[in-house]
Amino acid sequence: MENRTPDRVPPSLQPEHDWSAASPLIRPALRPVGISGVDGRELRIPTGGSAPGKTVVKAGPAGLPIVYVLPGAGFDVVVSVDHLLAWGVGPDQVHAAAMANLGSGSAELAWTDEVSGRRKIVWLDRGDGMDAARILLGEVRAHLRSVLGTAGRVLVGLPERDLLIAAGLAEGDADFPALFAQYVADRAEAADEPIDDRVFELLDGELVEFVGI
Repeated sequence: MENRTPDRVPPSLQPEHDWSAASPLIRPALRPVGISGVDGRELRIPTGGSAPGKTVVKAGPAGLPIVYVLPGAGFDVVVSVDHLLAWGVGPDQVHAAAMANLGSGSAELAWTDEVSGRRKIVWLDRGDGMDAARILLGEVRAHLRSVLGTAGRVLVGLPERDLLIAAGLAEGDADFPALFAQYVADRAEAADEPIDDRVFELLDGELVEFVGI
């Protein structure tokens, strides 16, 4: 009997080196404010012995940084300038591919909800690493507005990578914002991969920082 070894993908065709392999996999991820990186528009070929290229970071809504990742076995590879040079593409092309991958199947997302009197809360915690980042999708923001906006304003929390939580703020419910803010802050503090402990809201379809009633 002939022994066969499994077919191996040549290193040059691995996602880290080949854009055609990377583009169906790449996705955006939110990171805490203050992360260092570059926008990827000024590409410089690394010199011998230089450190790995800087992370590609795009300014997101409400000051939230967006990075791009390739999912791996147990960890994500964060896209750097070195990747752009290897792929021969620019940051706009990377962003477009990442957002398209993030949006795939967004209409079929199964939201969990909880209703208590006038208060309604919905959230995503699928654990696939893309829960918080889905707030970048216009269709997700529109969905939140449609299911929560009838109560008034829509509050949003993005405390960690694997949680997107939103709630309707009914007129006259002065106690709720503080309760919601405390929950978001507690989740961010306890998270292995925190994002932000602020409360946001949807205003004219866009994510902005909540400034109070």
